[in-house]
Amino acid sequence: MNTSVIGYPRIGKDRELKFASEKFFNGEIDEAALQKTAKAIRTENLLKQKEAGITYISSNDFSFYDNVLDTAVLFNIIPQRYKDLGLSELETYFALARGYQGAKGNVKALAMKKWFNTNYHYLVPEIGDDTVIALTGNKPVDEYIEAREAGIDTKVAITGPFTFLKLARFTGAKKAGDVYVSLTEEYIKLVSRLASSGAGVVEFDEPYLVRDPDASDIDLFKKIYSLILGSKNGTKILLQTYFGDIRDIYSEVTALDFDAIGLDLVEGRMTLELIKTNGFPSDKLLFAGLVNGKNIWRNDYKKTLSVLKEIGIDNVVLGTSCSLLHVPYTLAGETKLPDEYKKHFAFAEEKLTELSEIASISGTDYENNDLFRKNQILFEGRADSEDKEVQERVAAITEDDYVRLPAFEEREKIQKTILNLPLFPTTTIGSFPQTSDVRKNRQEFKKGLKSREEYIEFNKKKIAECIKLQEDIGLDVLVHGEFERNDMVEYFGENLNGYVFTEKAWVQSYGTRNVKPPIIWGDVSRRSPITVDWSVFAKSCTDKPVKGMLTGPVTILNWSFPREDISIRESILQIALAIRDEVLDLEANGINIIQIDEAALREKLPLRKSDWYTEYLDFTIPAFRLVHSKVKPETQIHTHMCYSEFTDIIPAIDAMDADVITFEASRSDLQILDSLKENNFKTEVGPGVYDIHSPRVPSTEEIVNALTKMRAKIDDPKLWVNPDCGLKTRGTEETVKSLSNLVAAAKQIRG
Repeated sequence: MNTSVIGYPRIGKDRELKFASEKFFNGEIDEAALQKTAKAIRTENLLKQKEAGITYISSNDFSFYDNVLDTAVLFNIIPQRYKDLGLSELETYFALARGYQGAKGNVKALAMKKWFNTNYHYLVPEIGDDTVIALTGNKPVDEYIEAREAGIDTKVAITGPFTFLKLARFTGAKKAGDVYVSLTEEYIKLVSRLASSGAGVVEFDEPYLVRDPDASDIDLFKKIYSLILGSKNGTKILLQTYFGDIRDIYSEVTALDFDAIGLDLVEGRMTLELIKTNGFPSDKLLFAGLVNGKNIWRNDYKKTLSVLKEIGIDNVVLGTSCSLLHVPYTLAGETKLPDEYKKHFAFAEEKLTELSEIASISGTDYENNDLFRKNQILFEGRADSEDKEVQERVAAITEDDYVRLPAFEEREKIQKTILNLPLFPTTTIGSFPQTSDVRKNRQEFKKGLKSREEYIEFNKKKIAECIKLQEDIGLDVLVHGEFERNDMVEYFGENLNGYVFTEKAWVQSYGTRNVKPPIIWGDVSRRSPITVDWSVFAKSCTDKPVKGMLTGPVTILNWSFPREDISIRESILQIALAIRDEVLDLEANGINIIQIDEAALREKLPLRKSDWYTEYLDFTIPAFRLVHSKVKPETQIHTHMCYSEFTDIIPAIDAMDADVITFEASRSDLQILDSLKENNFKTEVGPGVYDIHSPRVPSTEEIVNALTKMRAKIDDPKLWVNPDCGLKTRGTEETVKSLSNLVAAAKQIRG
């Protein structure tokens, strides 16, 4: 059986791309050096897959920042404000991704949103009425030729035109139906160029098909591909879908003249039934996504081989369910992880082995195969993963545990009296810059080079400095800066039972931002108070209110690699009870503003709206209420969400029953405001007034303009003023300037 990989991690085995990119941003290396690093990563990725015996290896899956952005640049979909900067091609690319502030101008970055139901982020293309769509780039061809020169004939992976148009933002009168012909014509030119270069297979990635396409969407898809499939130029076209099934369009897709179709059999709940009920064309290859591209647990060969048997056709290629960019690079770097854990995991490199092993034993008497038997031993149970006390606590939860009293309106009055904050109170989301001395302190403590007392003393000094800085800037509600935290999820996981941690299991979140998700191994509970001492110390440094900072249960789950032996609902409730213990301890120690971040609430929302309330929101929203339902009326509960499309779940967010919620809003031009107003959003709200993921400093005037827009949609007593996310990744100088302008803008608006 042949095998296929949709895409491979592009950060490099040791995050080489991140470090080289950051050096380029800082002027420490030139473009040639950055390109050299990128080529080395691409070559290593290709050779790893070739050595594993993968049949269909992708090229053009590499990106300096994001593949959707690559596609926009490829077809000249670059807003004029970026072209006017007069930068080089690569500098313009990074200006689109990160914004630009310098001698040549001042522009914000493109909007950034979550990539379907993952923690990866894509840049939202802008298509205006004056956009001239044209094939001005050559990246897919260049990387195909580069791979061939390395001795590997690849399939060329491209973001499909349908998905691209559905994800794009149209800034003028024109919509997708007005531009699809011109865009498709340029895709056809690209296919022709690839064919001339010798490319035998072009993969069009169309994950948007797994959502809820309506009749107009299906019509648009068919029009686009009737044009492309009529101009193949001898190249075979693979339609690749992932993150779900294509139940609404299966018949239409299989009837079109594709040479191969990739279907997800991991997240696609109905994919197998669709194939069995409707059949699959014998003149096409089925790329069967059976090796999970989003989780790190070993593949159960028995289940996978059983599904292949049920499919019951010969024209099958075994593949990953999605790109492997969503899992870490290799287990080889995990030198401290005991084998008793490690043997259960498969990162990207190990998944190549799984593909090869499953393919080698498929169609054989695999029950007696050594590879098969060795694999099955892993699935005989993990006795140390269960905690009866945790399971009993979850079973004892009642409906009353999800309800906070008194009602919001009464709490709001009580809190305004007790906190006595000014109109348009200013605050930050939580973290302050993680400077080199902060990282060094944490590393030396972990390595045993610094005592616990020295570690604590250093952090207390940084907290005191951070409190003083915020007082000098003039912020109203302060934070302790989170200098003790490596990551908002990993930090809590380290203080909870049931977690396993890695050294180098980095995964790209966006651009140069990589995260190291912890692994939920067993039942979760809190060992002891986690944040109380830090928050109490910070409060002792000031007379102003200080927020206790926690990560919520849904985000902790969504930004971890979850268990597959129990339900997501069960895991979230276990974590919710652990975080509730922390909330009540903070309150008991005098912390009367507590922020419980749910940055990733939207992340695992089912892609089909019909499943939202029956399979996700029905337990995630109550789980958040479970965390804070027992606090006093005078304790103000905040939460934060970022970089997702929230407008369609505003009623559910309001039902979280927090007292204040902060949103990312700056990159999306405050589009969420209309939805808040339309839904009579009761919760007090702080839409982010500037983008912290860009190094540019917003002016006071810019923030005043943003607040003026907000006041038109949000009642003054409910409006908070804050950045759109934590400041961990920013430099100190730009942070101080930005926050000073934020406070000045709030004071100006108060006047």
